[in-house]
Amino acid sequence: AFRAFMLSDRSKTLGSTQEEGPAWRIFASELGHWEICGHGMWAVTKTGDDTALALIGPWTPVDWPEKEIGWMVLDAAIEGTGIAAEAAAAAVKHAYDVLGWDTVVSYIAPDNTRSIALAERLGATHDTAATAPARYPNSRVYRHPKPEVAA
Repeated sequence: AFRAFMLSDRSKTLGSTQEEGPAWRIFASELGHWEICGHGMWAVTKTGDDTALALIGPWTPVDWPEKEIGWMVLDAAIEGTGIAAEAAAAAVKHAYDVLGWDTVVSYIAPDNTRSIALAERLGATHDTAATAPARYPNSRVYRHPKPEVAA
C-alpha cells in the first residue's frame, strides 16, 4: 500500500518523485526510524483486516525542528471516514502521555487542504512563529494541544 501511494499523484505533497527507488528508501526510513528512535508511525488498519490504510504517528528525524505527529493516508477511500482522525488523536495522546513530549506539531504542505482540515479537527492551530523543516521550508506548522486541553 505504501509503494502504491508513493508512486501515485497523491504523494506529491510529501515531495515524492514517484519513482521506485526513492519510494523504497522512504519506506526503509520508516522502518529504521523505529529501530533508531524507539517509536515511529503506525500502520492503520480496520479491525480484522491487516491492509494498511494509513501511516500515522510520532516522527522525529534528526533534522526536524520539533517532534511531529505525521500522517500519510495511503487509501483515498478512507478520507472523510474519521479513521485517520481517530488514529492521529491516539498518536497525539501517545506522544504526550507515553513518550512524555512537551509539545507536538504537524508539518503540512500549504496546499494539502485535507491534512490541514485534519489538524484543525484535532484542535491544532497554525503556529506562524514556528520553524518548518529545512527540507520543506514552505510547510505550515500546526501545534497540537495536550489531550486534556483539546477535550
